Amino acid sequence: MKVIVCGAGQVGYNIARQLSGEHNDVTVIDQSPELVKRINDNLDVHGVVGFASQPDVLEGAGAEDADMIIAVTFADEVNMVACQVAHSLFNVPTKIARVRAQSYLRPIWQDLFSRDNMPIDVIISPEMEVARSAKRRLEVPGAFDMIPFGDDKLRLIGVRLGNECPIVDTPLRQLTELFPDLNIVVVGIDRGGQLLVPTGDDQMLVGDEIFFIADKGHVSRALSLFGHEEKEARRVIIVGGGNIGLFLAESLERENPAVRVKVVELNRERAEYVAEHLERAVVINGDALDSEILIEANAANTETVVAVADDDEVNILASLLAKRYGCQRAVTLINNAGYGPLLTSLGIDAVVNPRASTVSTILQHVRRGRIRAVHSLRDGVAEVIEAEALETSPLVGVPLRDVKLPTGVIIGGVLRGDSVIIPRGDTVVQVKDRVVIFALADVVKKVEKMFSVRLDFF
Repeated sequence: MKVIVCGAGQVGYNIARQLSGEHNDVTVIDQSPELVKRINDNLDVHGVVGFASQPDVLEGAGAEDADMIIAVTFADEVNMVACQVAHSLFNVPTKIARVRAQSYLRPIWQDLFSRDNMPIDVIISPEMEVARSAKRRLEVPGAFDMIPFGDDKLRLIGVRLGNECPIVDTPLRQLTELFPDLNIVVVGIDRGGQLLVPTGDDQMLVGDEIFFIADKGHVSRALSLFGHEEKEARRVIIVGGGNIGLFLAESLERENPAVRVKVVELNRERAEYVAEHLERAVVINGDALDSEILIEANAANTETVVAVADDDEVNILASLLAKRYGCQRAVTLINNAGYGPLLTSLGIDAVVNPRASTVSTILQHVRRGRIRAVHSLRDGVAEVIEAEALETSPLVGVPLRDVKLPTGVIIGGVLRGDSVIIPRGDTVVQVKDRVVIFALADVVKKVEKMFSVRLDFF
């Protein structure tokens, strides 16, 4: 597949890295010679210096025979025009654009990106994706990650194992024997920074980060089994009243009316704007690094602080200060992946990464086959894929114990209509079942082939 990526920032770089690593023909356009040099030096891609919206630049990047354009520059307008030019002049089949400004995305303007107007197939709003990601972490206290699949019938949960976990040092195959009615599958173990797909003989150790897939109705019990019985937050402090903070506060007001929300915003004008758009939430104009502001926000009696300001250092420090003043959990927005290894030791409970959210959304539309959802984990080390089983799939009609899955792949769940099936050895996948699969990055292509009948792009 030939792909043009417009923008060599963090998202563009990681998309290019992912696609080139899967042997796609990738060209990256950016106006910064430094960023283009960096991407040329580190990745097997073709870098082009120029404005991605200009026809001659797109032509030089090979737009005439490109299968897809992914526009993720810092400017919404450049992204939109690049897609328009790619469509009008070069007839590029699939066009994906990142759009941050919410004015473009208001429901009353929903026809703007139709084929007759500005033909963009997929619009990605990082702020909304991040707000949804933060809200998911609030729904499952004790987990550092939660990703829904199959209309939220199945959930991927990430938890850290502490000394209080009752099943530490227990071989995984014994979980089914000990808890036969518990619908979960452990699909990944991160130990010392290395992500493993476990076998039945593997044990879980203190300090491991575990990924498991569970029936939604069994998540609470599963969390208790892993030593996590934290209560869902009823009081939340949101640090940062930007688009992400506002989206999150609005969502909590709309969907979780029992939750009391306080928003701390430094800029007075923005604080007033946020207050006008919220009905019940309390908006505090002040610095979240000021102890008096945290006392005013009643951090001592708050279950969770969600720090989503536009500064990583502010988010980290505000989270730590809030916990020092009595807040129980911290969900923290981090753009700089270099901070990742430090955060657990500092006391940050869950991290939200805008880049990871955006990359996951893009991958859903890059993957071949009947792919319903894709989520990238651990900076692209693994993916969780929800796909529809077709008649030609090697999974169909055979007990799973007889299916030769590639090394590094494990099936975590099967959705059949409204039913959730946690796979066992005798489970038989049927045509049109939706299968949730955990796969390490180097075998994702093999997973795609299991769900493809022809070269269709979804």
